[in-house]
Amino acid sequence: MKRIFFLLFVILLSSWVSAQNGTIKGRVFEAGNNEPVPFANVLLQNTSLGGTTDIDGNFEINGLEPELYNIEVSFVGYKSKVIYEVQVTNNKPVELDIALEANTTELKAVTVKASPFSKTQESPVSLRNIGVSEIERNPGGNRDISRVIQSLPGVATTVSFRNDIIIRGGAPNENRFYLDGVEVPNINHFATQGASGGPVGMINVNFIREVDFYSGAFPSNRGNALSSVFEFKQKDPRTDRIGGNITIGATDFGLTIEGPITEKNTFMFSARRSYLQFLFKALELPFLPIYNDFQLKNKIEFDDKNQLTIIGLAAIDDFELNLDANETEEQRYILNTLPENTQWNYTIGANYTHFRKVGYSNVVVSRNHLNNRAFKYLGNDYSSEANKILDYRSQEIENKLRIEDNIRSNGWRINYGVNYEFATYLNSTFNVITLPTGENFSIDSDSELDFNKYGAFAQVSRGFFSNLLSLSFGFRVDGMDYNSVTSNPIDQFSPRFSASYMISERFSINANIGRYYQAPAYTVLGYRDNTGRLVNRDNKVSYITSDHAVAGLEYNSGSNAKISIEGFYKIYDNYPFLTTDSISLANLGGDFGVIGNEPAVSTSEGRTYGAEFLAQQKLFKGFYGIVAYTLVRSEFKDKNGEYVPSAWDNQHIVSLTGGKKFKKNWELGVKWRFSAGTPYTPIDIALSSRREVWDLNGFGLLDYNRLNSQRLPAVHQLDMRIDKKYFFKKWSLNLYFDIQNAYGFMAQLPKNLDVVRDSNGMPVEDPNDPTSYQTRLIDNTSGTVIPSLGVIVDW
Repeated sequence: MKRIFFLLFVILLSSWVSAQNGTIKGRVFEAGNNEPVPFANVLLQNTSLGGTTDIDGNFEINGLEPELYNIEVSFVGYKSKVIYEVQVTNNKPVELDIALEANTTELKAVTVKASPFSKTQESPVSLRNIGVSEIERNPGGNRDISRVIQSLPGVATTVSFRNDIIIRGGAPNENRFYLDGVEVPNINHFATQGASGGPVGMINVNFIREVDFYSGAFPSNRGNALSSVFEFKQKDPRTDRIGGNITIGATDFGLTIEGPITEKNTFMFSARRSYLQFLFKALELPFLPIYNDFQLKNKIEFDDKNQLTIIGLAAIDDFELNLDANETEEQRYILNTLPENTQWNYTIGANYTHFRKVGYSNVVVSRNHLNNRAFKYLGNDYSSEANKILDYRSQEIENKLRIEDNIRSNGWRINYGVNYEFATYLNSTFNVITLPTGENFSIDSDSELDFNKYGAFAQVSRGFFSNLLSLSFGFRVDGMDYNSVTSNPIDQFSPRFSASYMISERFSINANIGRYYQAPAYTVLGYRDNTGRLVNRDNKVSYITSDHAVAGLEYNSGSNAKISIEGFYKIYDNYPFLTTDSISLANLGGDFGVIGNEPAVSTSEGRTYGAEFLAQQKLFKGFYGIVAYTLVRSEFKDKNGEYVPSAWDNQHIVSLTGGKKFKKNWELGVKWRFSAGTPYTPIDIALSSRREVWDLNGFGLLDYNRLNSQRLPAVHQLDMRIDKKYFFKKWSLNLYFDIQNAYGFMAQLPKNLDVVRDSNGMPVEDPNDPTSYQTRLIDNTSGTVIPSLGVIVDW
């Protein structure tokens, strides 16, 4: 009987589906001044459908079947543009703002065919554009951009279930994120303070129009980055009526609402809460992660020349221990080592844009605040403060202002501006640690630090010889009144130069060279010892420096595909070297907790180098795919001044991603990844087995005298995803089934150290050394098959 009802439901579902009621409408305008482009051609690729813009640059195409479309826009005197994979539904019109770049050569007579892939004069290499459809359907991606970019060359990740972004052998703390031009310090829940990673992304894909991902050749108006810059461009809220979206995934539930407030004022708001903690408790896992996030966009168009965008992003995270899950050896080990953590953060900002005849100006103001607390008691016994071994409380607060101006005139592209930031760092730390000498040492300190950051930037770009050759030169200067080494911006002069030459209509050679600076994490800058001394200020900690050189070849086919090869070389200098453990900070950041909260000196040096291959097919006749290979070496000097592999020395990375769209709105996607084993530092068994050391820590301490001297086996994983979409007159439904690690590969992680215990669960003394316990190494693996079902409802 149940099967009969289910069959009837499917039949009714199919009969309710409405066809050919979709609409695409929007406005075509000149990128430099927001002036409308009348009579431009707007065509849907591989169809006979399309239209032209009216005198105000507006267009509307009706009667469309719900489907993904590539939209090509062209007009004489402008570079044509393709917007890929625009999802049309019956329940709401697609609204697009399409900016065309003027072509200054033979302006009156030529329509210029632009590359189907993002490439700017400022960043002709190391720039990838990711559309929202690519994010949503990525197998194993869970609609999370930090996982989606793992399909691209140069991108590695840790074996654990975290979203650490590792670009071209750089550490996870070297990335910067912008949301509609507003800097967002972190995009992950349960973030590692001093880095950028975490297990779950915060950004709601329903807000995203596209993402520009720079793995090098950073524009001069984007500072404080060494490995990557992410530009999240949000779509505008709908203008016709109030609508929304409900998403039910494997780990969380989300609601998005959008629509008009007035004729020129629109909004979009979302909230999401996890139920992962219930699943973990049912599975008797020893930890319970709980996360919530909120996102806001408000756009106000005062007139054709003035507009204001307000954005907000916030998260509340709790990481609790499940003390009832203590039956197995592995459960007890995790309970004894993991601290409990509470964290919240927010960013709120406004971006005001004023257009004029030959350009536009932006004024961006924002504030972000991170609050982080972690604590741990010996044996998880909260009955006495004497059992406390960790109580960490920290806040990072930034208030930012950036003013920039853009000029487009006679083929010249000029960008210049200034930025200012007032930063506050608060910290209260009580932590009992074991020094490399074996001595247990208590840290008990409070820190409060206020300082100013300031900078200026400029970039000039132009095409020559009918745009066969494009050149761009830019620079920025940055400073902060932290100490005498960092205060003079000229000492952080950061030049960059890009060049691109079109050998033929489809073949180009591209290059960039530049120097980039990044301030150390607040945990480093604000560290104080037990006397209250600001240790790293006295140690003359300075900006980290990285020199980049990138060159490559690119071939664009006539069917939305490209092949590219790039080589890169990066040299690091002045990286913080942590003196307690004698290790570069560049090796840390791939685990939970806090990094950098200890004495440091700016003496660490490193280098990364390699090559990348990319073959990408954008959606064409129902197919899409990416083949990516990266050869990378990442090395930093140890305490003896010798280059050794860093923790991010993956060597070989392969990613194969592809999919096919079938009739009746079915879609299948697969992704396979391979990575050679990463280095790791072995445990100092002798030190860790000492009774007073084990009683305090309960886990193995690393032997940094053998820094990254061992390497894990290679890892690989297959992810798959099936989507089925239904389109109704006033709403749409997307059902998906996703499976991560489909064939159940078990990745080997560094082994854990545990003590041998007697029948009462007490540590057993080493018969050969009464000052130590008997210990043994325990296998540590990761590789669960993770199937998940999801439901997305739009109305």
